[in-house]
Amino acid sequence: MNTNSIYSINGPVVTVKNATDFSMMEMVLVGDKKLMGEVIKLTSEKTTIQVYESTTSLKVGEPVIATGNPISMTLGPGILQNIFDGIGRPLKAISEQFGAFITSGVHMDSLDSDKEWDVEITRKIKDEIHFGDIFAKIQETDLIEHRIMVPQGVSGVITEIKPSGKYRIKDVIAKIKDDNGEIQELTMIQRWPIKTPRPVSRRLQITIPLITGQRVIDTLFPIAKGGTAGVPGGFGTGKTMMQHQLAKWCDADMIVYIGCGERGNEMTQVLEEFAELMDPKTNKPLSNRTVFIANTSNMPVAAREASIYTGVTIAEYYRDMGYHVAVMADSTSRWAEALREISGRLEEMPAEEGFPAYLPSRISQFYERAGYMETINKQIGSVSIIGAVSPQGADFSEPVTQNTKRFVRCFWALDKQLAYARHYEAINWNLSYSEYVGDLEKWYNKQVDIRFLQNRKKLMKLLTEENKLMEIVKLIGSDVLPDDQRIVLEISRVIRVGFLQQNAFHKEDVYVPLQKQLRMMDVILYLYQKSVTALKEGKAFSLIQKTNIFEKVIKMKYDVPNNKLEMFDDYFALIDETIYHIR
Repeated sequence: MNTNSIYSINGPVVTVKNATDFSMMEMVLVGDKKLMGEVIKLTSEKTTIQVYESTTSLKVGEPVIATGNPISMTLGPGILQNIFDGIGRPLKAISEQFGAFITSGVHMDSLDSDKEWDVEITRKIKDEIHFGDIFAKIQETDLIEHRIMVPQGVSGVITEIKPSGKYRIKDVIAKIKDDNGEIQELTMIQRWPIKTPRPVSRRLQITIPLITGQRVIDTLFPIAKGGTAGVPGGFGTGKTMMQHQLAKWCDADMIVYIGCGERGNEMTQVLEEFAELMDPKTNKPLSNRTVFIANTSNMPVAAREASIYTGVTIAEYYRDMGYHVAVMADSTSRWAEALREISGRLEEMPAEEGFPAYLPSRISQFYERAGYMETINKQIGSVSIIGAVSPQGADFSEPVTQNTKRFVRCFWALDKQLAYARHYEAINWNLSYSEYVGDLEKWYNKQVDIRFLQNRKKLMKLLTEENKLMEIVKLIGSDVLPDDQRIVLEISRVIRVGFLQQNAFHKEDVYVPLQKQLRMMDVILYLYQKSVTALKEGKAFSLIQKTNIFEKVIKMKYDVPNNKLEMFDDYFALIDETIYHIR
């Protein structure tokens, strides 16, 4: 490898003059400490490199070494339960060896190469194998079986293979004779460029929802497995809290949580809380199926960009094993700010609000890596991406929010007023939408009931009517409205407080199955229907209100256990009796 020397240093941006042996997107080692960097611009006179580690103490004249490879992530057993920084270094192992703060130039293998794994071999001598084929299995955690796959560029006939037993990740398990007669060795690990999507056999149609147990999502604004969602919200609106809830309760097999540019104390809290959480489906630690990428706000700014790609690369790797993976990116705004800072140092022409002109393409490339796929090895897996956005001053017209909105099909707009009113989740039903409803219709009709989406439509209509009426109420009050409109307002309040608002600390309300969501909608709409009928019979709205029936229906979310849905029948009888006895 030829070496060149540093010509200039501008924060994380380093230049080398008159170099001819670099390639675009190539990983390079910068300075005496061999800091990790990436070539981002090439001209005949100058090579520009962004450095993913702190450039403090770096000097002009220090060497820059080309590696010939792009920035890649080591993939293999040991990823789960681990915490990586933005460039794939294991933070637990680094803290044990070097202390709490990462110094520049720390190099350590992503995965523990000394740990022995109990490997089950699934292929035999003379088998023909190709890229993506599974040739061994490991029980990585109690919940996830790790399927060892043939890396890209390897195919041929197995000439040697070890028996099942205990091996380290770098041990040679099998030898392959390729078409050229050359022998290639297979271990448990493979390297993959983080900015290159892993290939699939074909992209499948999205038809299955990602069930979250959160009523406002599952009913009003569902996301599909393999889908994308943007979660914009100002400071304190509950973006991080919401992603924690989804990580715990959604029916994905695996969670990849990317803390991109988040505050250090907030990231610490996330890691500590996840370590204590129990998976409600299995009563095992939730960390058994979770990977963390921790890139806090005090870490080098360039590494924020890499953290997003590192996380989605890990997700694609487990998708290729046949798992459904949910990626939580918190927050993509910090990633965009990193792009803006690097762009400024490169003296590129700024676009709107100083962001680079290529911001939309970068956001689209990230979300495009989601999907419901048939993998190369004929497994079915998916990557769902839920990206938080932190617009300054809760201004949804800023570029990151607007460009995210272009490329996601599910938009959960968090509202500051709802959050301050302790309405959880603080999703504003007037600003949010989901384009997956039509794709998921057949699934809901078959797996739940045909009434589910019909009821959803009626609820959305009532909430839209309420929104229009509230403009009048703000001007002249609700007392002057006719009774039929006052019923709309009262039923909409029941929908908001009794259905959309959820209590994350109540055992029956923290997670709600779809059948219970359906029955709750049935009861609310039955109350509305009966109230409208009572008005037509000449009964005043004020008399209906005095019965306290609306408050009783609101409390059903707490009073009906998730496993005793037959209790909803009592509410229909209660509504009939209450309305009948109004005089």
